[in-house]
Amino acid sequence: MITETLLGPIVDDSSSRDSMHITVIGAGEVGRAIAATLSGLHKVVIVERDQRIVEELTYAHDVLAVHGDGREIKTLQQARIEQADLVIACTDDDEVNTVICGTAKLISDAFTIARVRHRTLYETWDGHPDAFGVDHMICTNLLTSKAIFRISGLPSAREVDTFANGLVRMAAFEIGPDSPIIKRPVREIDSDDSLTFAAIFRNEELLIPSGKTVIQPGDSIVVIGSTHAVENFAYVISTSLRSQTDDIIIAGATKVGVQTAKLFEEHGYNPRLVEQNSDKAREVAEALPNTTVFHGNPTDMDFLNREQVGEADLMISALEHDEQNLLVTLVARQLGVDETVAVVENQEYTGLFETVGVDVTVNPREETAEEIVRFTRLSPTENIVILEHNRAEVIEVEVAQDSILTDRKISNSITDLPDGVVIGAIARDDELVTPRGSTIIKSEDHIILFVDADILDEVTEAI
Repeated sequence: MITETLLGPIVDDSSSRDSMHITVIGAGEVGRAIAATLSGLHKVVIVERDQRIVEELTYAHDVLAVHGDGREIKTLQQARIEQADLVIACTDDDEVNTVICGTAKLISDAFTIARVRHRTLYETWDGHPDAFGVDHMICTNLLTSKAIFRISGLPSAREVDTFANGLVRMAAFEIGPDSPIIKRPVREIDSDDSLTFAAIFRNEELLIPSGKTVIQPGDSIVVIGSTHAVENFAYVISTSLRSQTDDIIIAGATKVGVQTAKLFEEHGYNPRLVEQNSDKAREVAEALPNTTVFHGNPTDMDFLNREQVGEADLMISALEHDEQNLLVTLVARQLGVDETVAVVENQEYTGLFETVGVDVTVNPREETAEEIVRFTRLSPTENIVILEHNRAEVIEVEVAQDSILTDRKISNSITDLPDGVVIGAIARDDELVTPRGSTIIKSEDHIILFVDADILDEVTEAI
């Protein structure tokens, strides 16, 4: 979390006491997502070499868009870099992002974040945090692999994350037409004391469920609770016959594919990986001792049948191109794989993938933007998860002594917060406290909140 001590004095802005000056270099999907998310609360300057994109940004968002090369000091000066509290370098070139952060340090006191795709620079920085003049480095491929791994353990889950050092888990599930909880009210399903039904996304509507709320096909349900409770809920609502995920197949020895296999190995799994390039397959086989690597085409039905892919619990497609990932997951579904996960670079394709039957999509740029946005919160936010393309967030907050929640029953303090906020869990002294109306929140508690994006600023200021 960035604080005034770390950044130096925050530039005053009468529109918000928490407003920051943020300079974003690179207006690709990540840069634009950051601009769209932050422009309402902060002063955002975005630097982009493509004049057409600069013009689009000027009309689409409340930002100052500057045309120029972010590696050049004169461009950074034109973007008022000396006023910046935070500089985010998120072009598509790892080395350029690193250079930009180093250059920004020469002419400003800003906190710098470099987005990189590959692990080489990241591992160097991680071992030597003072390297390159970068205050924080975010590795897109690593974030993507971690997101895939989190989701893979829960059938029907579309989003999974942990809070309070792993004590609390949040998951979002889409309810299919054959789910056993269809047409049942929440009070009949909510049988675990350590689980909170936080929200339901239904078409364009956001519902805060009560015990009477009846589950409908297509609902996306957000639950928060203990790891055990969320896992149990996943298996209650799932139509899958599998009791656990054991047989995992990864298509593509890309950076994301290999890193995902490593994560599964580190957690005791023995995944299978399919790679079409023979040289790369041999190289990866040496690097992944507990992964069985096959040289083959992951879209070849004959090959997949020979390797009994249809018996797998999970197929993860991490090839270079979205179209390939779509084809692989559809073929896997046809062969009988229980669950499919696809990496989708183009966020506009996400809806298409899910419509035609891909269970889960993971967008690397969205994962990166979410991680970066966390650094713009001056309130004591420990972790955030952005849901439904910025319609809501789940956030972890350490309760301050002067918070409106402190030393009050939840039933009383919640009335001082706007509609659209749910206290999903409380972590106190490394123990989980399930929130109820009579629960009294203490200072230094870590609370996990579901918050409608429209009231996020009001809520974070209040607590």
